Amino acid sequence: MATSNFDMIVIGAGPGGYVAAIRGAQLGLKVAVVEREHLGGICLNWGCIPTKAMLRSSEVFHLMHRAKEFGLKANKIDYDLDAVVKRSRGVAKQLSGGVGHLLKKNKVTVVMGEASVPAKGKVSVTTDKGTQELSAPNIILATGARARELPGLEADGDLVWTYKHALTPPRMPKKLLVIGSGAIGIEFASFYNTLGSDTTVVEVMDRVLPVEDAEISAFAKKQFVKQGMTIKEKAMVKQLDRGKGKVTAHIEIGGKIEKHDFDTVISAVGIVGNVEGLGLEALGVKIDRTHVLTDAYCRTAVEGVFAIGDIAGAPWLAHKASHEGVMVAELIAGQSPHPVKPESIAGCTYCQPQVASVGYSEAKAKELGYDVKVGRFPFVGNGKAIALGEPEGMVKTVFDAKTGELLGAHMIGAEVTELIQGYVVGRTLETTEAELMETVFPHPTLSEMMHESVLDAYGRALHF
Repeated sequence: MATSNFDMIVIGAGPGGYVAAIRGAQLGLKVAVVEREHLGGICLNWGCIPTKAMLRSSEVFHLMHRAKEFGLKANKIDYDLDAVVKRSRGVAKQLSGGVGHLLKKNKVTVVMGEASVPAKGKVSVTTDKGTQELSAPNIILATGARARELPGLEADGDLVWTYKHALTPPRMPKKLLVIGSGAIGIEFASFYNTLGSDTTVVEVMDRVLPVEDAEISAFAKKQFVKQGMTIKEKAMVKQLDRGKGKVTAHIEIGGKIEKHDFDTVISAVGIVGNVEGLGLEALGVKIDRTHVLTDAYCRTAVEGVFAIGDIAGAPWLAHKASHEGVMVAELIAGQSPHPVKPESIAGCTYCQPQVASVGYSEAKAKELGYDVKVGRFPFVGNGKAIALGEPEGMVKTVFDAKTGELLGAHMIGAEVTELIQGYVVGRTLETTEAELMETVFPHPTLSEMMHESVLDAYGRALHF
């Protein structure tokens, strides 16, 4: 086949790749995107979106059980797991189709197949029709990542599941073990626990949600235990003995091995970058522990080759990938974009209660040498939270005592994944406590707690 020439080729059509392709096309570049599986990548098809759809079902189920508190009546409350999964898959399908439409609308050439980069400026794609050769002076690697599999703890789809099996479960787990308490592990633990699974979470670090501020982790743990979960911290699953319909997990905790039986195990112990089979080493692209090494502008060691999103390292978040995609497309088109700052990217976890944060934790800020002022405000002091029947939660803000810079914000409670953006905008605008204090927050809203937390850092809280 003849070689097709482009200005930019994107390998991978996840939230980083497809957004990079659209932005490149908007800027007048001739763009091709190569995808081996699904438009929208893991995020839309097997990650962020379908998990949120499932968690919404469990949240509504949880609220139905609380009907009496709200003066309502709901009898014989039940769920249909197949219907919950069907809704989740439908949501994913709708959005994946939307990506195809957007790429078409922006005149991006889509090639479905497996890509490799045989030489600088060249991409070879194995499709169901044979091999297609593409060329472009700029190549963006956006191949994402997959679940890390630990030896002996590999998924089999029956007793031991990855996130994919957990999204299309063959049955409802009765006794569930979740290995890993990062966002993915805790979201699945939350979903299945709410629907009635007897759920145990094992975390190797000294606390659940280990990337969050310590106070938020402690608050979250308290809520999870209250909901009936068993949480084992500083613990490690050493071995799984698989039998008929059950798994015996050997859990090392405090130097001793405990044995517990489960009927289902979900492994959520991190991710590995999809760097194999692309020919990157031969090309001279540097890789460290399955992630491509880049500079602040996502440039690799090879001129004209960029890497964005999960393959380029932490934080492993869809919105980081999208933003990097836009930045690289603008760079290729000759513009001067700002680099994406990892510490200005919010992290959101959609368990019950929700968790969201941006910037430095209190401990990290102190470790970096800042003299800090810290404010807190509880949900129980907020009118809207009480009216919603959601009094459990808190907002915490961390400021530089010298300059008033907002160093970090940490939240746990209802809808905090939506609230966090206020602080994200504030950080982007290089706000200090003064502007945040002078901002008029509408009443009654959950956002008023953000105001109060700032006031509290300076000894000025009004409602607590």
